[in-house]
Amino acid sequence: MRLGKTGGGERQEQKQDNRPLAKSSFVTQSPVMNNTSNSDLIETLTRILGPNYVLTDEGMEPWRQDWSGMVQWVPHVVVRPANTEEVSAVVQLANQFAVPIVPISGNTGLVKGGCADGAIMLSLDRLTAIREIRPEARVAVVEAGVILSNLHDAAEVHDLIFPLMFGARGSARIGGCLSTNAGGSNVVRYGSTRHLCLGIEAVMPNGEVMDLMGALHKDNSGYDLRDLMIGAEGTLGIITAATLKLFPKPKAYATAMVAAQSVDQALDLLNILQSETGGSVEAFEYMPGRYIEAHMARFPEARAPFDEPHDVNILVEVGAVSARDATPGPDGDVPIVTHLENVLMRLFETGAVLDAVVAKSDAQRAEMWARREAAAEVSRLRDPIVDNDIAVPVDRMQTLIERIEMRAKALDPDIFIMSVAHLGDGNLHFSGWPEVDDPNVHRAIQEAVEEETIALGGSFSAEHGVGLSKLPAMARFKDPVALDVMRSIKKALDPNGIMNPGKVLP
Repeated sequence: MRLGKTGGGERQEQKQDNRPLAKSSFVTQSPVMNNTSNSDLIETLTRILGPNYVLTDEGMEPWRQDWSGMVQWVPHVVVRPANTEEVSAVVQLANQFAVPIVPISGNTGLVKGGCADGAIMLSLDRLTAIREIRPEARVAVVEAGVILSNLHDAAEVHDLIFPLMFGARGSARIGGCLSTNAGGSNVVRYGSTRHLCLGIEAVMPNGEVMDLMGALHKDNSGYDLRDLMIGAEGTLGIITAATLKLFPKPKAYATAMVAAQSVDQALDLLNILQSETGGSVEAFEYMPGRYIEAHMARFPEARAPFDEPHDVNILVEVGAVSARDATPGPDGDVPIVTHLENVLMRLFETGAVLDAVVAKSDAQRAEMWARREAAAEVSRLRDPIVDNDIAVPVDRMQTLIERIEMRAKALDPDIFIMSVAHLGDGNLHFSGWPEVDDPNVHRAIQEAVEEETIALGGSFSAEHGVGLSKLPAMARFKDPVALDVMRSIKKALDPNGIMNPGKVLP
């Protein structure tokens, strides 16, 4: 359906952008080991795991940098256990030798949380079993190394979904998603990873296994240790398995690109659509005009969402679970799609939206999603980039965008800002290409963005975690009492400080 002048096109394949490697500036404390103890460590690890799964020297190469290639490190050794018992044995050994241990899942993180100089890097890539799917209870019991898209496929066999969705789903693993409390595009309806988890299994810093793998929706038996481990980024232990919530697979989707006059007007649209669809909005994604411009530069074959450019472009998707809303009528039209068309037509006629196009095929829907999911690749079109992962209450997003643009341009008048947002849950991914070639200015822009976010009651870390990258923000903005509590928990659970040291806590 076209309300105004709209564009179209097929989904473009995302291409890998290989950038030159550059050594990160972080510093970690490596253990001081004599040759005898080092030999004992490697020998014992080999006895536990077998020689093929204890990697040194050239064998560590795939584990010596992050996904972008821009952050590098040199592990002491890389180990690839096959099950929880082997993870436990490795952690016990690390504790005995007082060697740092850093877990790694899909290595898709964005905050340097997997940096492992001088540490035992423990890969979860062999813990890939989907132990069971229980359709009646709508739960999946999986190991931490399960790739997110593989869980999507396994759930779909039972006409169910695991609704965590983001661009790296083909390589991100469940353990990393839990450890960073990953978000993504469907948080507006289903919540972040923490909301999707009923139970966990975790190896604690002393090697003991904590079994909290129940599938209960209600459990008031003491402290919520499950939620303590989720989002801890491996600093309190290593999550090895989880019991996850599944949901009915929508029988039909209604997906559209909508142009609005402002972000506030777009949020009015969100509230209207939630009321009109009974809370069935699955995604509500914001892309400014400058992002569309950058996307077109990165993917020249793609077409813009509309023939005329707009400053505020929204990708909205509604999921229909009931047959009433999803079964095509005699004319072949799907009721939920027709309903979205009618709502948008009414709003177009009143001026509440400026333009809209509703996808009429899977190819058109895929094209709309490809535009949004290419954000990481688009941002890498130029170097350097200044970016933040921030969140504010949704009704303050317009103010946030205006303030941070003003602050950024005061420091660099020609900065090219192309932020995108999970607008439905108030999560903005600020991105800008600075013209001023000065790292001090770049850092000042990042700090200004954080300051404005905090001033509006927001968070400097919305869904990517803290790692090493956001330690300065933790020191500046986190409540000092909260930091003291976190340090007390870390010291109590990990007195030798071996679990992913130097991350999260400044």
